[in-house]
Amino acid sequence: MSTFHPLRVTAVDSLTDDSVALTFAVPPELRPLYGYSPGQHIALRRHRAGADTLTASTEVRRTYSLCAPACDEPAELRIGVRGVEGGDFSSYAVKELRPGDTVDVLPPSGRFVLEPRKGRFAAVVGGSGITPVLSIAATLLTREPEARFCLVRSDRSTASTMFLEEVADLKDRFPDRFQLVTALSREEQQSGLPSGRLDEQRLSGLLPSLLSVPDVDGWYLCGPLGLVEEASRALRGLGVPRGRIHQEIFHVTEAPTAPSAARSAAGGVSHSASVTANLDGRSGCWPMDDGESVLETVLRHRADAPFACKGGVCGTCRVRLLSGEVRMERNYALEPDELEAGYVLACQSHPVTEAVEVDFDG
Repeated sequence: MSTFHPLRVTAVDSLTDDSVALTFAVPPELRPLYGYSPGQHIALRRHRAGADTLTASTEVRRTYSLCAPACDEPAELRIGVRGVEGGDFSSYAVKELRPGDTVDVLPPSGRFVLEPRKGRFAAVVGGSGITPVLSIAATLLTREPEARFCLVRSDRSTASTMFLEEVADLKDRFPDRFQLVTALSREEQQSGLPSGRLDEQRLSGLLPSLLSVPDVDGWYLCGPLGLVEEASRALRGLGVPRGRIHQEIFHVTEAPTAPSAARSAAGGVSHSASVTANLDGRSGCWPMDDGESVLETVLRHRADAPFACKGGVCGTCRVRLLSGEVRMERNYALEPDELEAGYVLACQSHPVTEAVEVDFDG
């Protein structure tokens, strides 16, 4: 079972007015543990002090993608963080973190990954969605000389664009194998695409003009929910098989379905529902309080249960459903093949049957 380790911040580099790149030092004894594949992320944890001495501190966890080329035993980890209005962790990271501070960090995880291989690949990203794709593209082009990569990125303006220099460096290093197209929604460019959002209609016309869509071996979509959904619809309309489309969502803002409504829609369940969980080689069975998710029940008894966003986005709490039935309120992390294999998100799962059993180790 992965556990948090305190890592020292060695650099806080400003990328834009509201985003930074954070670099963490990894001690030699932990480097094998923190090896990562291109596209993976890490979960960070901080304890926010209560409003007064009588108020307990609050634990805040967030996941952020690694932006540097993949490494099996990294001496450092680098992530991109964009401040979100009202964001508990992002505001702290952008405005308060300084070199020398320590942050609790989980080892890398995530399945939004492209292991280097021959072929043609492409990505459509928006805003901070560039972060994992930067690692994917840099790793692929460096390690596989017969691979090509096309990046279509959308941002509000040049000033709000993260990792400008790093992407420009890829273009300089791999001019024949890296194609870059930039769309700005609120700023006109002297050359390139006219300003405006990248929606389904626009992408349906743009992508075939850039490359042979049927010849692309894998599409990587990352960014806000709206952009990823529009890009996915455009690709499906162009005949791209679902198995070639990989996506990771940032900034999901709509409210999830209320738990009681979720259970009612699924047929309901009595208040005596229970969950059995296998975690780190140990099993326990506990009654569920009304309205609780599987994760919430498990956390009351096992504080070491893995989670990060609790919003159905990061996939950190992925479990295999061994028995019973659940209904997920939302799912922006699991691919169709994972769902078919029986995986669910514990943070979003509510029981439909009287008893459910899940495996965090599976």
